[in-house]
Amino acid sequence: MLPRRNVLLVVLLSVGFAWSALAQGGRFDPQIQDEVQKVLQSNPKFQNVHATIEDGIVMLTGTVKLYFDKLEAEKKIKHVKHVEGVRNHIEVETTVPDDVLLEKLANKLRYDRIGYGIMFNNLKLGVQNGVVTVSGEVRDYPAKDSALAIIATEPGVKDVVDDIKVLPVSTFDDDLRIKVARAIYLHPALQKYAIDPQAPIRIVVNNGHVTLEGVVDSAMDKQIAGMQASSVPGVFSVENNLIVAGKEGK
Repeated sequence: MLPRRNVLLVVLLSVGFAWSALAQGGRFDPQIQDEVQKVLQSNPKFQNVHATIEDGIVMLTGTVKLYFDKLEAEKKIKHVKHVEGVRNHIEVETTVPDDVLLEKLANKLRYDRIGYGIMFNNLKLGVQNGVVTVSGEVRDYPAKDSALAIIATEPGVKDVVDDIKVLPVSTFDDDLRIKVARAIYLHPALQKYAIDPQAPIRIVVNNGHVTLEGVVDSAMDKQIAGMQASSVPGVFSVENNLIVAGKEGK
């Protein structure tokens, strides 16, 4: 056990070091300010963005045209030497009615990544005061990144809540995806859905459990799709969430 005098000395030294660190915390602020200004002034998209620096923390304010621009500004500032962190309070100045924004995004996401297994992804959207909430399941990270990029570059999006779940990597599930897709889309009564590039029947597979999402023309088509998915060997369960056209609200 340290003598009382030595304990006091250790405490005083610790406090001294702490105050010294605090005193030097902002010593790079002028340098950061200059570099941040160069970054902002070099890009016309950031002409209405302003920055203040305190102890290595950069606060961004002002306006941009797109949510993507807001993200890009933060990303670039984070790479400035000696920056300890960024508080991004930039606002997106464009305004689009929520219902219009929702429709535009839904139409774009519905056809995103055609040729890359879009039938195995299922996304859900919500928009409130320009804030987009996106949820659902996708097969891989490129699908998630692509969806978020589409949302970020859409005029009117002010912020994004990302609740997208990337499904676990599984060769077993990949095999089931192909088998279930064939069972559904090659059935004579359901072949008409294979013509539509948006793949209206979405097949989500997670650890052998299958969920069907999307819209079909009739209750009979919904029933057939569920039966076809259940008939595939290796499928543990099927949750049939297909909606019959014209009955969404019923």
